[in-house]
Amino acid sequence: MKRLFILVAFICGYNFTVNAQFKTENIVIVTLDGMRWQEVFSGADSVILNNKKFTKDFNGTQNKYWAKDLLERRKKLFPFLWSEIEKNGQLYGNRKLGNLVNNANKYKFSYPGYNEIFTGYPDTLVNSNDKIFNKNINVLEFLNHQKGFEGKVAAFSTWDVFPYILNKKRSGIYVNSDTDSLHFKNPQLQLINDMQFLTTQPIGVRPDIFTYFAAREYLKAYKPKVLYISFDETDDFAHAGEYDQYLNSAHAEDAMIADLWKIIQSDPQYKNKTTLIITCDHGRGDLIKDNWQHHGENISDAGQIWLAAIGPDSKPLGEVKTSTTLFQKQLAASFAKILGFDFVANHPVAEPIKSLYTN
Repeated sequence: MKRLFILVAFICGYNFTVNAQFKTENIVIVTLDGMRWQEVFSGADSVILNNKKFTKDFNGTQNKYWAKDLLERRKKLFPFLWSEIEKNGQLYGNRKLGNLVNNANKYKFSYPGYNEIFTGYPDTLVNSNDKIFNKNINVLEFLNHQKGFEGKVAAFSTWDVFPYILNKKRSGIYVNSDTDSLHFKNPQLQLINDMQFLTTQPIGVRPDIFTYFAAREYLKAYKPKVLYISFDETDDFAHAGEYDQYLNSAHAEDAMIADLWKIIQSDPQYKNKTTLIITCDHGRGDLIKDNWQHHGENISDAGQIWLAAIGPDSKPLGEVKTSTTLFQKQLAASFAKILGFDFVANHPVAEPIKSLYTN
């Protein structure tokens, strides 16, 4: 009983606003599973692109994504990142400029990465992708217990392990994962539910587009204050060695994020009151090009990640070129801080990234 009381106190006892001057009232978090920083900041990799082992549709992929100029090339792949966010937001993780974003956990694969993102704690005991309910308190459930946020936190994921990562059973937040049924009266949501069950599953779970549509229509219908969307196709196509499909999925996810931002900026509840943060759970190999497919503890490059943000409390810094190192574990506290809260939990929590909310 004593332990239960302490746990409740951790989650609910610190609900004070730390900065009434913040303009952010909502936050949207998007992750692209296993998306390398190399493509984010440099576009298509010529070595992998020209390797027929990895790029089956060479002509189509080259025509769509290749350009000799690096700035043009990365904008072809990620037009939203390199237009709207470059102009009005912040991008971190271009290691060629000495701007580093790293995993703090040593494992460098998905469950440990997502645990680090949402708990702020690179727990060494979180060391597999097994469907085990996470014992660590995550920032989404913390926010769900704050005044005005109750029932206003939702997560949509392609990967079916997220109900365990976010401990749906304990946290009480709405987690829609893989082909969960959408039990809503809203006709658009009913249609998406039918479609996700009838579609092919090229990566073994529902396509990212259905995860996105489910999240988008939920946003329109139920107006959450905190929304998380987790895409997965980039990681699966990379593991399969299908570089063309990896790039196609990354490009499509960028378009989905652009569509989401357009909707956010057209809704009075969200317009100029919402911070959008985009990142990934881990990186991939690079030094040995055959290792671009893989990640994990034995691949040093796999701990190299990236981060993008845009919102009313984030200065329009564009591509951040200063030499510095940020860590994935800082994100959980940053999500809370942007909304005016200090995230506390039943474990250590890393300090937030001040530049994300210091305007």
